[in-house]
This record gives sequence, structure tokens and C-alpha cells, in this order.
Amino acid sequence: MRLRQVRPSDPEAEPLLKGLTEEYESRYGRQNEMTSVEAQEFEPPDGVFLVLLERGATVAGGALPRLSADTCEVKRMWTAPEHRRKGLASAVLDALEDVARDRGYSRLRLETGPAQPEARALYERRGYRHIPTYGQYEQATAFELLLDVAT
Repeated sequence: MRLRQVRPSDPEAEPLLKGLTEEYESRYGRQNEMTSVEAQEFEPPDGVFLVLLERGATVAGGALPRLSADTCEVKRMWTAPEHRRKGLASAVLDALEDVARDRGYSRLRLETGPAQPEARALYERRGYRHIPTYGQYEQATAFELLLDVAT
């Protein structure tokens, strides 16, 4: 398996975006989460969009848009259903945290929905702390991780 930085418009991103849309619709019904962030916000130098490829197929991924000069947000975290419970989400999150540090961010934030207990468990296990919600979803659980940034 290998991680690759792509654009949201690249063919490698399509399975992630399609799978995530289907996941959200099955858990929450129709909603607008996939349009809540413009695609260009995932572009360098401030953002990133990563996919994890296995034999050329996208099996997991995630992205970071910038929220402020010192904060970026974890978005678009997804693992293909047949590849879950194998540590791929943690591998993607490791890479996203590294990119955030490399780009000088000192904190990561994210929100996850009430129908995603496995996501909440992942972030709690990894040391993300609960913070007040800050986005458009009142029922979300918000998290933050302070990053050690080399000076």
C-alpha cells in the first residue's frame, strides 16, 4: 500500500468521494457535507488530499483544509468497507498529522457525526480531546489535537 497526494478532481479521489457520499447518505440521509468545503481548499500549499492505494485501487484517504494560520481540519476520512478494522484510518491520520506539522500548523480540528461511533472511538484513542462544536452540525462531536511543531 502507498499513500499518494492527489487533487479531489483526480480519478484516484473518485472512489473515496463516492464511498463517503454513500456512507453519509446511509447514516444521515441526504445532506450537504460533501459540498461544505470547496475542492480548492484541499490544494497545497494550505491543504492536502491523500489517498491510500492498494494495487492501484483507492482503499482509504482523508484531507486537510486550512481553518486559520495555525489550524487545519481533518475532512473526508474514509476507508472502503471491505478494508476496515485493518488500521488504514490510523495510517491516513498519521500522514495527515505529519503533513499538518510540516506545513506549520499547531492544531488539528474535526467534527464527526452522532451516527459514527467508530470515528469518535478512533479520535479518542489517538488522543484527540473533545472541544465545543464549531461547524454547522449542532449534533456533531468536535475534537482537537495539539501538534508538536519543530521550531
